[in-house]
Amino acid sequence: MEIPPGLLGYTSSQSCKLKKLLYGLKQSNRQWYGKLSNLLLTYGYSHAHADRSLFIKAHNSEFIALIVYVDDIVLTGNSLAEIERIKHIHTNFHIKNLGKLKYFLGIEVAHSDKGISLCQHKYCLDLLKDSGMLGCKPSSTPMDSSLQLHNDSSGFLDDPLSYRRLVGRLVYLTSTRPDIAFATQQLSQFMSKPTKAHHAAAVRVLRYLKGCSGKCLFFPRTCSPHILGFSDADWATCIDSRRSITGYCFFIGNSLVSWKTKKQTTVSRSSSEVEYRALASATCELQ
Repeated sequence: MEIPPGLLGYTSSQSCKLKKLLYGLKQSNRQWYGKLSNLLLTYGYSHAHADRSLFIKAHNSEFIALIVYVDDIVLTGNSLAEIERIKHIHTNFHIKNLGKLKYFLGIEVAHSDKGISLCQHKYCLDLLKDSGMLGCKPSSTPMDSSLQLHNDSSGFLDDPLSYRRLVGRLVYLTSTRPDIAFATQQLSQFMSKPTKAHHAAAVRVLRYLKGCSGKCLFFPRTCSPHILGFSDADWATCIDSRRSITGYCFFIGNSLVSWKTKKQTTVSRSSSEVEYRALASATCELQ
C-alpha cells in the first residue's frame, strides 16, 4: 500500500489503518438509521406504529412529525420552536435545510392559501415517454368494466420484464392516484407470466393517464376533523381463484388520506361474508 500524497510523518515501512468505513457496506443503511433513530429518541420522539421510518412527538397541543427516507428527511408540525430545535441535529449529521417542501421522491408539492396539493405530473409524463405512449389517444376510463383479467392463453410476452417494470411504476403512481388503484391491483396479479391481454390492459391505463396526467390530491387548510370511511367488495370475481376483492378509502374532513384495493386471502361462500371481511380490513385501517 502506498502512502497517500500529502500525508507526512510516515515511512515506507508503515501502512495506514482504516478505523471506520460506512459507505459501501451492506450494513451502512442500518447503522446510519440506528444512529439517527437513537438521536431522535433522545429528543423525545417515538416511532409510529404503522411506519418505523416515521417519528412523531406530541405534547399538549403541539405535534411534530418527521419521516426519513434513506438520507432525506421531511419535517412538519404546528410548533415552529420545536422545528427549529430539531434542525440542530446538524451537530451530529451534515444536513442541509432546503426550505419548504416542493418535491420529494417524484411527488410534487404545491402550497397555497387554500391548501396543499400532491401531484406526480412529471413522474406520469416520464412514464408515458418511456413507454412510448406520449402521443397516444386518451381513454376516459382506466379499465374496461366488462373485462375480467385471468391467466388466459392469448400468448405470453416475449419481454415480461418490460411488463413488470411498467406495473411497478404504476404501483408507485398510486401514491397520489387512487383512481388507478383497482386497475393496478388487477395488473399486478400476473407479474410471473404476463400475456398479451394483460399488456393490452396496462396500455389502457397509460391511455387513461394521458388524458389526466395532472390529477392531484388536495388537502384544504380548513376542514372538520371528523373521519369518514367507505368500504366495498365484490364477490368471487377472480376466475382463477374465485376470491373476492376488498376496497376502502378514508377521509379526514374532505382530505383523502388512505385507500387500498386488495384480493382477499380466503374464498367467501356468500356476498355477506365478503362484505364482513371487507369491513374487518377497513376497521383495522381505521384503528
